[in-house]
Amino acid sequence: MIALLYSRPDFAKRVSDFLSPHQSAPAQVAASPALQLVAARGADAVEIANSDDKAQNHPTRQQKYVTDWLSRRYRVAGDAANMLVSTAYSTAHEIKLDPLLILAVMAIESGLNPFAESPMGAQGLMQVMSKVHSDKFEEVGGSQAALNPVANIRVGALILKDYVNRTGSVEGALKSYVGAGAADDDSGYGSKVLTEYKRLKQVASGKNVPIYFPPASAPAPTTLAQKSLSAPAKPDSAAVDAAHGSSESGETVAGL
Repeated sequence: MIALLYSRPDFAKRVSDFLSPHQSAPAQVAASPALQLVAARGADAVEIANSDDKAQNHPTRQQKYVTDWLSRRYRVAGDAANMLVSTAYSTAHEIKLDPLLILAVMAIESGLNPFAESPMGAQGLMQVMSKVHSDKFEEVGGSQAALNPVANIRVGALILKDYVNRTGSVEGALKSYVGAGAADDDSGYGSKVLTEYKRLKQVASGKNVPIYFPPASAPAPTTLAQKSLSAPAKPDSAAVDAAHGSSESGETVAGL
């Protein structure tokens, strides 16, 4: 029998099929044209989605310019600056706000120091009052996440976007953000942010912008509504103002 099985492969195959019919290879059924089209479209969709993710995660030339400039100007390690800039860009893309404006606020508020904290309780890169905006922090891990750079950037950007919508202008939003919404002026805070914003726009366009600027003239006296508490000035005059409090009308003011 063994010799027969070796000498007659066709006979051996019939015996194998008889003993184990469920192990025989099933005939391949060609997929219908409709199924093939659906599969092809699904593959295309996955490829497009992956391409979008890669494009979003891949720094643009503009981001590289901005990262390098901010790293040198505020003396931040390149990898850390890259993380902050990438987070600002992704957050801005999501909430429909200019990433350079977010970075300008971060620069003036904290000098890109994620652990900055003012005596009034404003915390992190964008100097957000976590107690005031605890509802916004709930989405990113609670108030204890105030010193988390990603969470702080997101909450600060949401606050800024909310003020832009309320006031109808960037200038008005910055005035509210610093806590001077009900005051006659913001003691130069908005001007500082907008000046840095303009510099960042030039940097992003590829222009050679210096990292050092002469010290600005002393700001006007602060108002009761602003309660400005100035942080130590940097050698390059990129002073960080941590101005936070409440408006004269009693309304709790923005993230600072």
